[in-house]
Amino acid sequence: MASFSIIQGGMGVGVSGWPLARAVSRRGQLGVVSGTGLAAVLARRLQTGDIGGHLRRALAKFPLPAIAQRILDKYFVEGGKREKDPFVLTPMPQVKESLAARELTVTANFVEVFLAKEGHTNAVGINYLEKIQFPHLTSLFGAMLAGVDYVLMGAGIPRVIPGVLDALAAGKPATYRIDIEHAKDADVSDNEEECCTTFDPALFCGGLAPHLARPRFLAIISSATLAMTLARKSNGQVDGFVVEGAIAGGHNAPPRGPMQLNERGEPLYGPRDVADLEKIRALKLPFWLAGGFGQPGKLAEAEALGASGIQVGTAFAFCEESGIDPEIKQRVLAESLSGAARVFTDPAASPTGFPLKVVQLPGTVSEPTVVASRERNCDLGYLRQTYRKEDGTLGYRCPAEPIDDYVRKGGRVEDTVGRKCLCNGLFATVGFAQLRPEGAEPPLVTAGDDVVNVHHFLRPGHKTYSAAEVIERLLESRIANPDGCQKPLNYDFQSSP
Repeated sequence: MASFSIIQGGMGVGVSGWPLARAVSRRGQLGVVSGTGLAAVLARRLQTGDIGGHLRRALAKFPLPAIAQRILDKYFVEGGKREKDPFVLTPMPQVKESLAARELTVTANFVEVFLAKEGHTNAVGINYLEKIQFPHLTSLFGAMLAGVDYVLMGAGIPRVIPGVLDALAAGKPATYRIDIEHAKDADVSDNEEECCTTFDPALFCGGLAPHLARPRFLAIISSATLAMTLARKSNGQVDGFVVEGAIAGGHNAPPRGPMQLNERGEPLYGPRDVADLEKIRALKLPFWLAGGFGQPGKLAEAEALGASGIQVGTAFAFCEESGIDPEIKQRVLAESLSGAARVFTDPAASPTGFPLKVVQLPGTVSEPTVVASRERNCDLGYLRQTYRKEDGTLGYRCPAEPIDDYVRKGGRVEDTVGRKCLCNGLFATVGFAQLRPEGAEPPLVTAGDDVVNVHHFLRPGHKTYSAAEVIERLLESRIANPDGCQKPLNYDFQSSP
C-alpha cells in the first residue's frame, strides 16, 4: 500500500513542473511532474537563461555528459534570449525520431525528475498522455534514469506501458505501436516495424544498458470496464488506478454513447459515465479518486468509498510553485474570489477528440475573437496524428493546423471546426509563448470545475498560497468542511446496487 493519500495531478505543459512536484513530495505526498512536451520545455527554459542554474545542475548529473553538452551548446543562452527573438524550435515528434530528438527527450525527462527528487527521499511520479505516443519510449527511459517512482498515464488505453517499463528496467529494447489513420475503405496491411517506435537502451548508452528500478504504474481511468481491461489484459503489472470524474481538469473521457450537448454546448454526462467503485474495489488494487476532491473533507469521503486517497490538480495549479504565469494565476484567483470563475468543457477544442476543460479568461484562447485573430500554425506537433498517404508512406497532420494543409493531407474539413492549438496555447500559459510576426501566441488555461473554489486556499490578507497550504487544508479535516467554506462540488461516484 502506498504511503501517500494525496496525488498532485500532472497538469498541462510545465504547470506541474519540478518545483511543484518537489514541494509536494517533500511533504510526504506524491508530487508528479507533467511529462508532456518536456523536450521543448527544457529547450525553452535554457533559452530563457536557466535562472538559478537548476537545469545546468541537473544536466551535470546526466550519465551521458556528451549528450548534455550538445543540448547546452544548441539551446542555452547566457542571460536569456532577447525578448524580440522567437524560440528556437525543437524537432517535431514522429514515429522514427532523429538522434537529436531522442537525446533531447531522454535528457529532458531525466532533468525534470532529477530536480523533483532532489533534496529528499520521498516518491516522485511523472504523468503522460497516452494520445501523445511518439515520445513514450524515450520519455520513460529518461524518467527512469533519474529514478522516477511512479508513472501515471491517461487519455487512452495504455495496455502496453507496463510491459515497456519491464523491458526498460531490464535494459532490453522496447517497442510501442503507433495508431495510424487510413483513408476510408482503404485496403491496407500495415508493416509492423514501420508502425512502431523502438528504443534500445544499450544502443543509446553506447553499448551497455543500465539496469533500472521499475516504477509502479497507475492508470488514469474513468470507468470500471477500462480498469478491469487494464488489470487483466495489460502486458505487465498495473499497480493501481486514478479514477477521474467528469469535472476533473484537463482532458476528460468522452461520454459513453452518442455525444449530446447541454444548452451551453458542453458534453452531457449521465449514469453510464459514473465509475462503478464496487467493481474497481474487487480488483484488489489501490485507487485514488479525482475530480472535485480538492477540498477539505473530501479525502475522508474518498477513503470511506474504499479509495487510498485522492488526486488533486486544480488547487495545485494556482499555487505559488506551479508553472502557470503568475499574472494568469492572479487573474484566476481574483475571478474565483469574486465568484466569476468559469470553466467550459469544450467538446471540440482538443485535436485529440477528448473534451477539454478551458478556463474562461479574457485575452486567452477561450475567447472566439482571440482564436479568430490567430493565424493557424503547427510547429510543435505533439498532437499530430499519423496517417497513411496514397503512396503508402506515413504522414502527419493535426486538425488544428492550417485548414488547407490538413485537407491537402486527406483530412476532413469538418474535423477542423472548433479545433485549437493546444501545444502553443499551453506553452504560452507557462511563460513560453512563441513570437509570431503578428504577436505572441495567446495562452490556453485549463482547470477543473473546482476552480470556483481555489480562493479558499488564500489566507486572510494574502494574494497567493503554497503547495504546503493546499496539503494542510486537505488533511486538516477528514470529516467535514470548516465553517464558512463553500459547499464542495460533488461527483456522484457510486457502487452498483
